[in-house]
Amino acid sequence: MISEIGVFSQTVITTLGLTIAPGTPIYLGQSNIIHMKSKHLEDYLKYEAYITDILSNPDYVAINRKDSSIEYVKLFLTNSEYVKVAVRVSTNGIYYARSLYVLNAKRVQNFITAGTLKPV
Repeated sequence: MISEIGVFSQTVITTLGLTIAPGTPIYLGQSNIIHMKSKHLEDYLKYEAYITDILSNPDYVAINRKDSSIEYVKLFLTNSEYVKVAVRVSTNGIYYARSLYVLNAKRVQNFITAGTLKPV
């Protein structure tokens, strides 16, 4: 089963200089969930309920140079954890949330300082 879990906002599009139409949907499929669980089960179980919120209200966004994924990062103050949801486009032009995991806070600060992670 594939579910729409978010859309690209004009703010994210402008911040990252994307050529995606505002409102373009972001989906989550069973294969994406399996991938997230297999790579970062503890993080997935802790933050799965927040995926939609992370996509609609990120604190930071970036484009990953290695795989061109669009990264949404949110700071959860209660745990002092930065959580990333990476979105990738499929070969048929559909955007899927591909991964979810907690980032190392020191690396996040380095990315912010370097301008790689951009505040939204």
